[in-house]
Amino acid sequence: MAHPWLLWLLPAGGALVGWLYSRWGNSSDKGTHLIIDEMHQPGGGIPTRMAPLVLFGTLVTHLFGGSAGREGTALQMGGSLASAFERRVLRRLHFKVVQLKQVERRELLQAGIAAGFGAVFGTPITGAVFALEVLSVRRFGWVAIFPCLLAAFIGDWSVALWGVHHTIYPRIVLSQFGLPPLDAPTLLKVLAAAAAFGITARLFLACAHGVSTYSKRWISVPWMRPVVGGCIVIALVYAVGSSDYLGLGVIGPPGHVSIVSSFEDAEIPRFGWLLKLIFTTVTVGSGFKGGEVTPLFFVGATLGNAIATLLHAPVPLFAALGFVAVFGAAAKTPIACTIMGFELFGVDAAFYIAVACGLAFLCSGRQSLYSTHPAATAREGSVRENSPNAENPPQPEG
Repeated sequence: MAHPWLLWLLPAGGALVGWLYSRWGNSSDKGTHLIIDEMHQPGGGIPTRMAPLVLFGTLVTHLFGGSAGREGTALQMGGSLASAFERRVLRRLHFKVVQLKQVERRELLQAGIAAGFGAVFGTPITGAVFALEVLSVRRFGWVAIFPCLLAAFIGDWSVALWGVHHTIYPRIVLSQFGLPPLDAPTLLKVLAAAAAFGITARLFLACAHGVSTYSKRWISVPWMRPVVGGCIVIALVYAVGSSDYLGLGVIGPPGHVSIVSSFEDAEIPRFGWLLKLIFTTVTVGSGFKGGEVTPLFFVGATLGNAIATLLHAPVPLFAALGFVAVFGAAAKTPIACTIMGFELFGVDAAFYIAVACGLAFLCSGRQSLYSTHPAATAREGSVRENSPNAENPPQPEG
């Protein structure tokens, strides 16, 4: 923000990160999908190098203005470090008690995800539930809830002890808007907004998948994809005439569009959510590192602001609903995002938060932000878990 000229280095930064991944990344380039696949079907392992690579790649993306989040980095670092702990520490303790089974490896990876997600957003309960729900919407492995909760809270406490402060969002109190606990006209507006949130999540997934697919089809050299993507982002900035849609977008100067400003009654561009969606799908789809969650928070909050203005509804309430519902619909984690709404915005609007997350999830289609194998959840507990190699699948050393 203080040095706008850094944007011109975005293609060079993308080339550097792309080259590092093509040179040393190996399977790390699959990112969060690799961790999800490893939990569904352990075998290939998660390389330890994923943690430093994704951390460096995300810092480069953010420094030069790429529109990406940070939760992907947290999840990948959490999963990579958990896998490294199992491989380099537990396996070298020659005691039967620490010979982990497939289910135990999965729980360890889930704990790593829970710690990363809970710590980066300051929502430990959400992190624990997210780690369970992202693996399988249909069936939770509730046995893993205890290590996930423990890991998420320890991760959150570690961030606090480090002195890092999370963004403080407004607490939603219905009486401030003159609303009773349940209001029929407001509920109808929430239902309409929730459908829009789900459709927007579906649009985001389709665009991100399309950009990624066509960039790989048209650009055969991996490190050239973020170069082209960075050039497109620069062109978009000048076409739109604003840099509000670069970076995380959590905060911004007064008068600019950001997640925080979406909770204010000040009018923001009605289609700001669509611009952020385009900036993010180009950035992430072309190979820059980071994540999609914080940009999805931006998309949801700004869309909620626009819908509230159109329907003459409370802006902070609808911005909060969009904040959690769009991400929940895209990630197929409505329960975790409902809990996130409670942790970030309070429980006074709990009913509206739950309704928005649930309906948005139903309107978002089958495609998920994280699962590369949508049918994997249906095969949970299938023959793969009973295969001869299920107990001790081969793992790389790093």
